[in-house]
Amino acid sequence: MNRIIFCIALSLCFYNCNNKRLDNTKELATEIKASKIVRVTNTQLIYTVDEWGKKISKLSQKSLLEALAKNPENASELCADPSKVAIIGALQKEYGVKISLLSAKDTSNINLNKKEQELLQAYLYSAKSNASLSDNVQPINDTTVVYNVPADLQICKTCLGDKAPSFALWRLLFDKKEILRKVDVKKLKD
Repeated sequence: MNRIIFCIALSLCFYNCNNKRLDNTKELATEIKASKIVRVTNTQLIYTVDEWGKKISKLSQKSLLEALAKNPENASELCADPSKVAIIGALQKEYGVKISLLSAKDTSNINLNKKEQELLQAYLYSAKSNASLSDNVQPINDTTVVYNVPADLQICKTCLGDKAPSFALWRLLFDKKEILRKVDVKKLKD
């Protein structure tokens, strides 16, 4: 009888150990894939950021507009931190990007990189001279790339009021390491 109980206990122990190994195998495969060396050119990286930036900014804009329409009393909070909108927060997690809104007052924001401040000053100059504003991709340093695109006029009015010149920019700050983890290297264009 003791022998049967011992065999059952031993087989349960082996069964439990084997399941843990299978769970770890999936995690291990993900980690191995993430640590593979891939060759991505700077052009491919910029192209990927541009492509993702267009997609993310459209979804963010639509989501923020819907959130502002549903909760106009929370406009200042949502404009200051768009990631409080569920879809924008999910996009940040999925793409490993930091999404925010910038305005003319951010031209002197010391938390922004000098290159970004200069870019904002150029956008401000264009807004003052009523020139059309377009999207832009800029490598900031060795580890980050920023995608900027003008926000919808309704977002400008809601978030900034009627301050002249009124312009708001979506700022999508990408970490190169996260891009390389998430990009499908086989689909990159040369």
